[in-house]
Amino acid sequence: MSTPAFHETASQSFDIAWVREQFPSLQLQVNGYAAAFLDGPAGTQVPRQVMDAVQKYFLEANANTYGAFLTSRRTNEVISSARGAMADLFNCTPDEVVFGQNMTTITFDLSRAIGRELKTGDEILLTTLDHDANFSPWAALAERGVVIRQVDIRESDCTLDLNDLGSKLNSKTRLVAIGYASNIVGTINPVAEITKLAHAAGAMIYIDAVHYAPHGPIDAKALDCDFLVCSQYKFFGPHMGTLYGKKHLLEKFKPYKVRPATDTVPECWETGTQVQELIAGIHAAVEYLADLGRRSDRSAKSRREALLAAYCSTVPYERVLATKLIEGLLAIPGLRLFGIGDPRRFHERCSTVSFRLPKGTPTELATFLGDRGIFTWDGNFYARNFTERLGVEQHGGVLRVGLVHYNTAAEVDRLLTGLRDFLASR
Repeated sequence: MSTPAFHETASQSFDIAWVREQFPSLQLQVNGYAAAFLDGPAGTQVPRQVMDAVQKYFLEANANTYGAFLTSRRTNEVISSARGAMADLFNCTPDEVVFGQNMTTITFDLSRAIGRELKTGDEILLTTLDHDANFSPWAALAERGVVIRQVDIRESDCTLDLNDLGSKLNSKTRLVAIGYASNIVGTINPVAEITKLAHAAGAMIYIDAVHYAPHGPIDAKALDCDFLVCSQYKFFGPHMGTLYGKKHLLEKFKPYKVRPATDTVPECWETGTQVQELIAGIHAAVEYLADLGRRSDRSAKSRREALLAAYCSTVPYERVLATKLIEGLLAIPGLRLFGIGDPRRFHERCSTVSFRLPKGTPTELATFLGDRGIFTWDGNFYARNFTERLGVEQHGGVLRVGLVHYNTAAEVDRLLTGLRDFLASR
């Protein structure tokens, strides 16, 4: 796993019963079946304390910021506390944390700000493996004369071709945009190594950690990345996004904003009134993970330590589920698995798995499973460069299963049974 200062251990306890009790929506029934939420990459379910935090904000702090009265002061504190919580998750300082509508919007805002500092002939390096939200905002700068280069993948295991990346980095490269983990095949990219390569070439690096954040710890300091972005609704929080940026870079680049808005970092990047009730939910989502960590490691003292302890318990648990799933999939004749399938390399992937069956389309399969209470996704999941590269875009893309730590081995068994039933019905 390409995360500095994190040593995975399977010895940490993991209380799946307690975890599932925290998520009220897991009680949903579909056609008499218990819902199996295997759709995590498109958005996870949220624990009760996130719901409670949003409601509490409306009841006790619903006002705009910097007013001379109680609820406004409470809103200031809600935002400040959430910024501190995300700083612990990123391992950075609170003034390096920017809230925004979502990762896509944040990336477009930052690309525009950086883009007006670039000149004709400057280069940006993108990848075939990334979600389009870490591709199109940067590719749009071609309108300004910026040269866009694209790193290819190794088709056999759906990993980035680092030789190709190295050959395309040069003295004209100004920024490398890379995903921490693929939202379609689960590949975990060696972002620490790529950051060093980018910096050696004199380029900045922008890491999309949206898909990685539910599956492993983030250490912005150890990575030495320039920017990193994630979306809370992918790791048990509300629908918002958050950016980490090195403070001197947040000060260097100038955001597009209205004139009365502050010029102070990081608030100057947060255009308009934020969705403050959801920022309260962000804080609660981080605290949920910290609570999970404290349950698995009683010695954790700080919130950062508790967050690392949480991942020390969830990473091995998710890998057990993913191993069971992939072994079951590879036993199905004619199934095409995309991504790393060798158990000896599962530390290079997270528990997101995509495949195609020899019969039926991904949409037909997702519908069949959905009627049985098994929620999966079909299509390209905005990783269109990837599905086009592998020739499946015109055939409906792939079927994606995304496991997170509230899922169970029994749900994996239900899925595998459903796949066999689907094939038998064709």
